[in-house]
This record gives sequence, structure tokens and C-alpha cells, in this order.
Amino acid sequence: MENNRTDSSIGSVRIADEVVEVIAGMAASEVEGVAEMSGSFVGDIANMFSRGKNASSKGIKVEVGENEATVDLFLGVEYGVSIPSVAQKVQEAVKDAIEGMTGLAVLEINVHIQGITFKNASDSKETNKEN
Repeated sequence: MENNRTDSSIGSVRIADEVVEVIAGMAASEVEGVAEMSGSFVGDIANMFSRGKNASSKGIKVEVGENEATVDLFLGVEYGVSIPSVAQKVQEAVKDAIEGMTGLAVLEINVHIQGITFKNASDSKETNKEN
């Protein structure tokens, strides 16, 4: 696992890949229209066997270089949203969060839509009854 390292006159700062994954996951999950973070089948199996994996980083693959990062996000979106619009907002939010918190230059953010979440029919009936 490669770590970001910044040297200064008094020492160095290293940012673990997992930290960047958590930042990306939190930023993406706050975008309206994102229903869930989801990994590929192989990624889900790997996460089951890895220790200390945070649920916030599920469905996220980060490659951190010396001063830059590349991010792959695997998402499910809500039915009825504009997928290109949601994907663009996710890219912007993740880029801003990573660059703002870590100082890394984000080279690319690849958004992979892996599913659509439908609202529960009983939820919409209950909402209509209340009105």
C-alpha cells in the first residue's frame, strides 16, 4: 500500500490510502441522488477478508501517488435522477473534498453506476395518505 508523503523542514506527513477513501466516500454519499456505495463482487469478497476496512470506503478504489490521486467510485443512484448530472456532482464533490483536506491533486475520478434504487411503493402510499 502506497502512502502520500510530504516532507518539510521539521518532518514528514503521510496520508494513508484509506483516509482518502473515507474522504471520497463521505463526499460522494452527500450528493443528492446517490443511493448507495457499492463494490464489485470481487471487491466485496476482498473486503470481507480484509481487516479494519471501514464501511465508508466500500465501493471506492483509490490510487495515491506522491502528490496526486486517482479515484474509482462504484455507486447506486436513485430512480428518476439524471445519471450524468449526479455523476458530475459526485466528481466535483469528491475532487473538492480530497484536494481541500489532503492537498493532493486529483487526476481523475471515474464514476461507475452499478445500480438503481427504487423507492418502496408502500412508502409513497403512506406519504399520499398523510397529505
